[in-house]
Amino acid sequence: MLKYIHINPADNVAVAVEDLPSGELLHISGKTIVLKQDIPAGHKIALQDFRSGQNIIKYGDPIGHALQPIAMGEWVNETNIKTNLEGLQEYSFHPQPTPSLPAKENITFKGYRRENGDVGIRNEIWIVPTVGCVNGITQQLADMLRRETQGVGIDAIVAYPHNYGCSQLGDDHENTRKILKDLVLHPNAGGVLVVGLGCENNQIGAFREFLGENLNTQRIRFMETQKVDDELETGMQILRELYDIAIKDTRTDIPIGELRVGLKCGGSDGFSGITANPLLGVFSDFLVAQGGTTVLTEVPEMFGAETILMNRSESEAVFNKTVRLINDFKSYFIENKQPIYENPSPGNKAGGISTLEEKSLGCTQKAGSAIVRDVLSYGECLSTRGLNLLSAPGNDLVASTALASAGCHVVLFTTGRGTPFGTFVPTVKISTNSHLFIRKPGWIDFNAGTLLEGESMESLHKRFVRFILDMANGAPTNNEKNNYREIAIFKTGVTL
Repeated sequence: MLKYIHINPADNVAVAVEDLPSGELLHISGKTIVLKQDIPAGHKIALQDFRSGQNIIKYGDPIGHALQPIAMGEWVNETNIKTNLEGLQEYSFHPQPTPSLPAKENITFKGYRRENGDVGIRNEIWIVPTVGCVNGITQQLADMLRRETQGVGIDAIVAYPHNYGCSQLGDDHENTRKILKDLVLHPNAGGVLVVGLGCENNQIGAFREFLGENLNTQRIRFMETQKVDDELETGMQILRELYDIAIKDTRTDIPIGELRVGLKCGGSDGFSGITANPLLGVFSDFLVAQGGTTVLTEVPEMFGAETILMNRSESEAVFNKTVRLINDFKSYFIENKQPIYENPSPGNKAGGISTLEEKSLGCTQKAGSAIVRDVLSYGECLSTRGLNLLSAPGNDLVASTALASAGCHVVLFTTGRGTPFGTFVPTVKISTNSHLFIRKPGWIDFNAGTLLEGESMESLHKRFVRFILDMANGAPTNNEKNNYREIAIFKTGVTL
């Protein structure tokens, strides 16, 4: 097994693949490096003597500068490196050549073709509250239908409680309406019951109009609990009708080019940008080449690598939308009197990530090399195939909910530290290292750590494509097996 990885020839640090003891001799790029202290796995080793203020290079780009002199063979971490990022930046468009993508193949999966022509990879019944006051009722209805039907003939019966829908103003109210609309209309649901109270801001009548005039009223039903005598009896009557419709749905062959995939990372470590994120980048390029769609979000984790994405814009118009995406999020931090570059998290640092540039340069690798076709605002649905960017924060559940709301059938979630959660679409956890995969089999669905053990990216990617096709065909993810399914809505303003 490798002891270290030197990612890019321009890098003046290497990454320890295993815990390395002080005194260990490493032969890197023609140098013999004597480790001057213990270096934990995933962390950086100085390949030269650094003076204070000198840039530290990883992935071929600066990830910050030395806060103090660092000797060759010493541990480079958050205590002796500082970000180079500060303030707002000016950007100019320097378009990159269109990359060469993989060949198109004749690949299909078994999905559900909906009446409007859209496609789902699951056939579930969802119960969606317009307001948090009826959360308990929606959960009780879901439990009752599960007990009555045993879930036979459909993939799941799920309620999606949340805290919002009332006492909200402005953007917060609209964000709630947008996310709930996207949830109700998502093709992974074969039937949806929308449950309201009756006195909330997010009124059933207005929300129903917000869903659009082409609403499928056979599959999407409504109940206002203040207007019925027995909300459980009425709700069950509606749910039985939805169940009878959904169990008649069958899977059919769907071209892989109709698959829409969200790209997300969380609990990242020093291997994220070496194993799991590059794997998703290769998969993203593959899916885009098949005519499919991938979506990258976590805007604060683009800071420091944003120009890479900007210069891959399809046009100057898309470049300008990307600039607005970045600057609007920076302005959001400034308006709330918070530091723009207060990142990475304690878990990231423990895993070997020291600065936001380092985190971002690893994070954006999930987007591969394809051109950026469009940029979506929060709550907006996909309209353009190919690689898209989406406005959402780095928070795992908020960002994953936003990806699903944009229309993604599945969220691919890389992690080096591990996390159990799932949003309202299958949430596939891909470990950056084999230790996590072995230790948390109930959380992790796929292991990219084998790249550190000699497996080629070509072999790993082929296995991953087969895994994704199995999942799209109905194989449950760990979050589905454990019924870890939640939504989280972005809140920025006042609560009345």
